This record gives sequence, C-alpha cells and structure tokens, in this order.
Amino acid sequence: MALSEIEIIEGCKKADKRAQQALFEKYSKRLLGICMRYCQSKDEAEDVLQDGLVKIFFNINQYKGDGSFEGWMKRIIVNTALNNYKSNLKRYYHSDLEDAASEIVSEVNLNDIFEVKDLLNIIQSLPTGYRMVFNMYAIEGYNHKEIGELLNISEGTSKSQLSRARQLLQQKVAELQGEKVAICEINK
Repeated sequence: MALSEIEIIEGCKKADKRAQQALFEKYSKRLLGICMRYCQSKDEAEDVLQDGLVKIFFNINQYKGDGSFEGWMKRIIVNTALNNYKSNLKRYYHSDLEDAASEIVSEVNLNDIFEVKDLLNIIQSLPTGYRMVFNMYAIEGYNHKEIGELLNISEGTSKSQLSRARQLLQQKVAELQGEKVAICEINK
C-alpha cells in the first residue's frame, strides 16, 4: 500500500527507509526533470538529484507544513542545481550567440516535435548561461534581481541572457517546424 504524503514526511523525519524509498518513487522523476533543465547531461542531472535528495532527507525536519511539500523539495533541488552550476562554471564552455547557434546539436525526433521531451532538448541545447537564466525566470519564477544575486551577475546581464535565450529558442522551434513541414512534404 502506498504511503500518503504525510506518512512519507513523518517517516522520513524518523529516517524510515520505507518512507525514504516512497519519497524517491513518488517524486524522483519530477525532480530529475528539474535537474535536467539545469545540467549539461543526464549523468550530471542524476548526480544533482542525488545530492538534492540527501539535502531533503537531512533537512526534512525543517519542513513545517507551511506551503507545498513538493514546492519545498523543488526549491532545494533548484538550489542544489545552482550550486552545482556555480562549482562547475569554469568547466562550462562559454560562447557568443553566433557560435552557440552553429554548435548546437539536437537529438529531437522530428515526428514528435513539441512533445515535452523535445522542448526539454531544445532548452538543454541553449548555452549554459542562457539556459540557467531562462529556467530560473520562465520556469521557476525568479525575478532578475534574484537571478543576478544567485548567479553573481547583474540584473542587466540576466535580462540580456533571457532575451537571447528566447530568441535562440524561437529560432530552434522555427527550424524544427520547417524540418517537420519538409518531412511531411517528402512523405506525401
């Protein structure tokens, strides 16, 4: 029998392995999806998820029931992903918009354009800085001041990177639409 959210929380507060496993089974896919938006690869995202889950289990006594439990966990996962980004910043390749556009490699199945996995691939193809700002602003709801503080960039840089991310996303979506139409024409 599946544990309720309250049973999972209370069990995890007592370090009950069954409750911890239930938390993992219930939330890990959604939390991994968040990690994937911030990481360069699935392996890196899985590492971030693992680190985030350890933080969740270690800090679960701090959750007082105010607000959504899932929202509380998402905040920990996002912060873990941001810390991972900051610690790996020197490893990430930075390029300007023109270089990025020519280097992007996408594994999108053209027959399934605009499925969630395909949109995730498009977002993941953004240069790291653009992807971080886009995720934080458009998906997580941070404002530019908060983004600037968390990423150690100016508000103006945050706004600029969001604008460039949107432009690049629009370009990639238009390219995929064109490829989809071309494939449909060929298959007629």
